[in-house]
Amino acid sequence: MLPKNNVTEFILLGLTQDPVRKKIVFVIFLLFYLGTLLGNLLIIVTIKTSQALGSPMYFFLFYLSLTDTCLSTSIAPRMIVDALVKNTTISFSECIIQVFSSHYFGSLEIFILILMAIDRYVAICKPLHYMTIMSRRVCGALVAVAWVGSCVHSLAQIFLALSLPFCGPNVIDHFFCDLQPLLKLACTDTYVVNLLLVSNSGAICTVSFVMVMFSYVIILHSLRNHSAEGRRKALSTCISHIIVVILFFGPCIFIYTRPATTFSMDKMIAVFYTLGTPLLNPLIYTLRNAEVKNAMRKLWSKTLISDDKR
Repeated sequence: MLPKNNVTEFILLGLTQDPVRKKIVFVIFLLFYLGTLLGNLLIIVTIKTSQALGSPMYFFLFYLSLTDTCLSTSIAPRMIVDALVKNTTISFSECIIQVFSSHYFGSLEIFILILMAIDRYVAICKPLHYMTIMSRRVCGALVAVAWVGSCVHSLAQIFLALSLPFCGPNVIDHFFCDLQPLLKLACTDTYVVNLLLVSNSGAICTVSFVMVMFSYVIILHSLRNHSAEGRRKALSTCISHIIVVILFFGPCIFIYTRPATTFSMDKMIAVFYTLGTPLLNPLIYTLRNAEVKNAMRKLWSKTLISDDKR
């Protein structure tokens, strides 16, 4: 019979316990989070207000930026506040909510990246049928499926977390609640649960990464038959997508596809895919995309003109 769960709260150790370093963490990650909000919200507003960015690619980019914003928001504010206070406790229910939200938006980002790869495959390999295959209704349905799939995945994580008995200790050596740190605190054998975690989160990360990279191999192979200008434009877009895929999937695969062992670098790697990638994505997509930069310039010009009229 499993021990009863008598833990009502957990203590998050964060990235460091040193007071000076905690202040440095506060400043750095506050700037990271503000940069993430500014960059992604700028892309969201630009895509929503620009008629030139009405293609399916930007439809998915809109949802990628929205997902990045939500993923970062589910983790960063708590981490930033904990860097300033002594009492870094989190209630059991808040911890479970954070497990759900981080996995929900993390898996949603995976599905959106898959949809973006599908969009590029259809656009480059089947250009004559592109608008028919990737119609607005189809794109909306694909995003809806991604939302539902993410919900199913996250509910599975919650089920695994709630199945674990916690009777002490309650100190989590991490800066946010995740299933792997919780496994170390459970008062039972977690071998089966860890296998389920690897087969769930690990399989989603690995299989999705292989699918996306395989699709881009096919896309790059098909570019041989395009004109020099078409090849240049397609390469610019695809390279941006590939960079984002590697930056996000690499750390996720490292974290979720191995047995329940921890390494000293785990927390920094988790910082990279939960906070670093959402910050870098807007920079990657704007610096390498002329259409987005032009739309942002037009939006900025309209804003200045409206301010002058006032």
